[in-house]
Amino acid sequence: MARLNVILFGLGRMGQLYLRLFHTALAPHARILAVADPHTANLDRAAADYEIPHAFADPLDALRLPDADAVLIASPTSTHVQLIEAAADRGLPIFCEKPLALTREEHVAALHAVRRAGVPLQVGFMRRFDPAYRRAFELIAGGEIGKPILFKAVGRDPTCPPPRFADPRKSGGLILDMGIHDFDLARWLMGSEVERVSAEGGLLACPELAEVGDIDVAVVNLRFTDGAVGNVDVGRAAVYGYDIFTEVLGTEGSVRVGALRRAPLLHMTRRGAVRELVASFTERFAAAYEAQLVHFIECVRSGRCPEVGGEDALRAFEIGWAATRALDQGQPVRVSPAEIDTTL
Repeated sequence: MARLNVILFGLGRMGQLYLRLFHTALAPHARILAVADPHTANLDRAAADYEIPHAFADPLDALRLPDADAVLIASPTSTHVQLIEAAADRGLPIFCEKPLALTREEHVAALHAVRRAGVPLQVGFMRRFDPAYRRAFELIAGGEIGKPILFKAVGRDPTCPPPRFADPRKSGGLILDMGIHDFDLARWLMGSEVERVSAEGGLLACPELAEVGDIDVAVVNLRFTDGAVGNVDVGRAAVYGYDIFTEVLGTEGSVRVGALRRAPLLHMTRRGAVRELVASFTERFAAAYEAQLVHFIECVRSGRCPEVGGEDALRAFEIGWAATRALDQGQPVRVSPAEIDTTL
């Protein structure tokens, strides 16, 4: 079967990751037909390094290619909706990085566009494709830990980001940008929607973020519709490494996902014990990033709907947006998933 021709929008950190995957692990199944990025230096380097046939500064020009089969959107979040609508108008299947958009109205507009066009939309919640998280889901769904009653998640980056990267006007802010993966996991693993959130946070380790009005640490408490509770903490300055941990406690046991160690090796001397820690999200979730794209390619070929789509993105966004409001207002905020269904 011929390889899929994919247009890649955005050549930043995530775009570069996807370029490498298409050039290596995914090469038998798909290829990058074109890249689009307003920064010409990124375009020239990508086209040369990966022998890409077409490169465009204007993403809409790329969509005019007649032999495109799908699009992958890894550009800044503020550009996602326009690109989703344009790709949907062309009838092209869409893979889009998270968050899907920065407002509820934009999420709804994007979902309307793909529904009108009848094209599949997959959102980049790659943790659902991580082997450990998938096994955790299977154990919980199979009743191995009884009824889930408590969700706990930790998400901490090892370094402070540049202020332009953390700017809430572009990223949505710490809680939404970093916490959205955990909010999606909370819904998926617990099998229940979040109905209420409260939050605390501050700027304590990355003073340079004050210029864009972001924070660097937050704790979000969750209340689920079935009575279960949860807690998510996110931060930008875990100097020891990339720290990701999730636990679901049930009435008959617990499932935990997460290991800071790069390998199951402990080196001990008279000076103490040393472990090699995971340095970045691209290292920890390398297999998951590949698996989610393989899933997308299979869905495009077969006409199946992706496992994680636009409504999942909207529901996770609603939790993050409510938590951000709860932090600003200093009081709990309700999340109402029922309102999502009636709007679409």
